[in-house]
Amino acid sequence: MYLTDDRAENLGDFKMIHININKKLYGSNGKMDLDIDIKIVQGEFVALTGLSGSGKTTLLRVLAGLEEAKGRVSLGDEVWLEGSHSLAPQKREIGFVFQDYALFANMSVEENLLFVSKDKALASQLLEMTELTTLKNRLPNTLSGGQKQRVSLCRALMGRPKLLLMDEPLSALDPAMRTKLQNEILLLHKAFGTTTIMVSHDPSEIYRLSERVLVLEEGKVISDGSAKEVLLKTTGSAKFSFEGELLDILKVDVIHVAIIAIGQQLVEVVVSDEELKGLVVGQRVNVSTKAFSPTIS
Repeated sequence: MYLTDDRAENLGDFKMIHININKKLYGSNGKMDLDIDIKIVQGEFVALTGLSGSGKTTLLRVLAGLEEAKGRVSLGDEVWLEGSHSLAPQKREIGFVFQDYALFANMSVEENLLFVSKDKALASQLLEMTELTTLKNRLPNTLSGGQKQRVSLCRALMGRPKLLLMDEPLSALDPAMRTKLQNEILLLHKAFGTTTIMVSHDPSEIYRLSERVLVLEEGKVISDGSAKEVLLKTTGSAKFSFEGELLDILKVDVIHVAIIAIGQQLVEVVVSDEELKGLVVGQRVNVSTKAFSPTIS
């Protein structure tokens, strides 16, 4: 759910993560201040996006306690950062999923999970949900990239974290595997209700997974809203024919609108009742226009 500050203040039963920090950085255009003041509701899935060098990864590392910053970070009544006080990373109850998997090479899949917690029942549940049960005795170097990333995700959830941080976890995978893991991330998020912040540059990934999108530019949040509000932009008409992925079909008043990922852009296309019959979310579609009137097939 996307919340304004006024609405957030009225949610007494929800634990809020309040992030109010400042840190001097060298960004893509030189010196800048990472200056963030946001509130996140317990259980939200937040996507963090923006140009390289805008401060996204640094923000995750500050939340994890891996980098220092001025200001305050709190989860409910628990203060993680304030003044000279900085709670140690291992006491923050976070899970972190990196791009490079960071698995223990000499441990099996199951041992990597049990290293975090000896909860065998939880390990079995996570392995089953991510279709890794038959691989639990394998070493990481015998796994594919997608399998390694699933193990990394499961391991991050083994401590039942209050906050899950993911830094472009699927960027090295092929499109088909990315889609599969996106579905599994969403399944795990719904099952465990873990507050999640994920860095991503992929609009289809952001649209599919997140409830809220924060766009960073030069260390500051320049846009904050739902994926549809933030990502969809109206562009000028032109003759074209592109292939894309059908992400969603929305009914707006008496018409239907298809949300389609084409490359690194999301587009909206009004579809007729006849076109609607042959469309299934997730399929590859061709978007074309004749005389500036888009059709979808």
